[in-house]
Amino acid sequence: MTKKMAAAASAVIAYMQEENAAIQLQPEAAAVSAPPPPALTSFWGASGRQSQMQLRNLMQLRAVNRI
Repeated sequence: MTKKMAAAASAVIAYMQEENAAIQLQPEAAAVSAPPPPALTSFWGASGRQSQMQLRNLMQLRAVNRI
């Protein structure tokens, strides 16, 4: 391992340790940051959204397979 690679790896590890320490100091902020999921208003609407997402997923898979 070269000196540059060792320096980069140690910098990344130090950054991650500082980030983890900051998260541990403020656990309430991390838990509150995610908004609650929207309420299910209609089963018909949820079914329509699910079918649109499935169709989009199929289209994306077809596009990836052509490459």
